[in-house]
Amino acid sequence: MEIKILETAEKELEKIANPLNKRFGKHIKKIALKETSRHLKHGLPYLAENVTKQARIIYYIKEKTIYVMHCFKSHKEYERWYKSYK
Repeated sequence: MEIKILETAEKELEKIANPLNKRFGKHIKKIALKETSRHLKHGLPYLAENVTKQARIIYYIKEKTIYVMHCFKSHKEYERWYKSYK
């Protein structure tokens, strides 16, 4: 599968410190190899990958391409985004 990192995710990755940034890179590659992923609740069409206990990658799959939308380094950032859909 092809992976595309959207502009919002690129900007978020630039703000993340280097050791954690490397972990995000490893998990983005891992997403392409997975057969199943965790869907978000409330009928959202997105998938989530946990990088650490708090850090998350939000993405969706369209045809044979994975689009990485967001890379949240804290649960607060993720929760703020997630609650905007409720």
